[in-house]
Amino acid sequence: MLESFEQKALDYYGEVIINKRLIHKAGFGARAIPTYVGEWILSRFIEGGELTEENRGKIANFLGRYLPQKGQKDEIKNRLLKMETVQLLDDFSVTVNLNTGQRHLRIPLLDINDAFVSEQIVDQNELLVTSGVWGIGSLFYVPPDGPGDKGQVWMREFKPFQISKVDVDYFQECRQHFTLDEWMDLMVSSIGFNPRSQTQGQKMILITRIIPLAEPRVNIVELSPKGTGKSFVYDNLSRYARVVAGGKVTPPVLFHNLSTHTPGLITRYDAIVLDEAQSIQGDSTGELIAGLKVYLESGRFSRGNTMGTSEAGFVMLGNITLDEQHRPVHEEDGLFREIPNFLQETAFIDRIHGLLAGWEMGRVTKDSPSSSMGFKGDFFSEILHALRSDAHYAEYVSQEMRLVNCDDLRDRKAITRLATGFLKLLFPDMKPTSDQFKEFCVKPAVELRQRIRDELYRLDPEYAKVSIEVG
Repeated sequence: MLESFEQKALDYYGEVIINKRLIHKAGFGARAIPTYVGEWILSRFIEGGELTEENRGKIANFLGRYLPQKGQKDEIKNRLLKMETVQLLDDFSVTVNLNTGQRHLRIPLLDINDAFVSEQIVDQNELLVTSGVWGIGSLFYVPPDGPGDKGQVWMREFKPFQISKVDVDYFQECRQHFTLDEWMDLMVSSIGFNPRSQTQGQKMILITRIIPLAEPRVNIVELSPKGTGKSFVYDNLSRYARVVAGGKVTPPVLFHNLSTHTPGLITRYDAIVLDEAQSIQGDSTGELIAGLKVYLESGRFSRGNTMGTSEAGFVMLGNITLDEQHRPVHEEDGLFREIPNFLQETAFIDRIHGLLAGWEMGRVTKDSPSSSMGFKGDFFSEILHALRSDAHYAEYVSQEMRLVNCDDLRDRKAITRLATGFLKLLFPDMKPTSDQFKEFCVKPAVELRQRIRDELYRLDPEYAKVSIEVG
């Protein structure tokens, strides 16, 4: 028996809806693919909304043909060496080296970073040089011409996995057929979590996690113990999000690599997620934190003679310790005390728009993954990406939002961006009631920013104690 939000999702959104339960039955096992890629594969073999044993076998054959295990890479290289054409499903990307005037194709499954790709393929698939894109590449090997030459893998053909176009107007229009509770359940299920096992507060936390994917340059920090699924959403929902492990965060990676003239991650993704924030190491020159402060404030960055702008948001995920009451151990003297010293600088923290109370989420259990209907990952990620450029939501917020005790420009800017994000996600048709707008857009935005203000007050006496209220 379908729940009301599931039936409405099928009635109004049809082919872009998938039963999230099926992804766990499809036999992907330990394959290192994001959920949205698995759903794309799955949708090719579903009949009547269900997965038959025959089609499970077809999926297994598809995986065996196009997505071999990582341990088979030398076997595949050997096939290439024997001049066979090999087709692989992988997360292909292209880097451009201006020093040599060459494009280099990255093939993660084979640990190859310097394969050849034609200008035509890159022009037809621009995502290869931005966020990278999953797809099936047809590969062959070109042996060396002479003793001093090197052999090289070439891509002959590329079939990208991506939805060609999304109808944002239709997505927005159909929102009117759902109650707010139904829509929230659809959002949570689409993110990959089971709405039945979440409180309303927990559903709001899950929805808050994806605001940086829908609203440009939103910066949030989420603190929680391990095992609450902080990074799951960003790893599995959208190819426009990039998760970076703490120790790998450097100015060349984030902003611009001066040696290779390669643009950094912030120019290629909608959201940069710094996982394991407690393990981030500052560089001796202080360039990382200085560059981050400038970027988080203005959206600008510079390295050497290279300057640029970006609309990417930042998400920092940190593990903290809880007490017996499941509250943060350092709740009274400062939540950021378990984060590296250089990230405790108040000038940096002030540039974060909101602090997400991840400690209010339970640990991920067998009941946590969604088993309900939800938007297909590729469709949903494209919708979120498209909503980023719609300025009507910010106009609505600027006209309708009223705040009390909010004279600080950074506070107001943070709350405006967060409230705009909630409006896009919960009321994409921009038709909330006045009370709904206050309760589900402005109030949670104020709470997120208020936690930042409280932490600043605890860390630095120069920051006055402020209590921001919804007018």
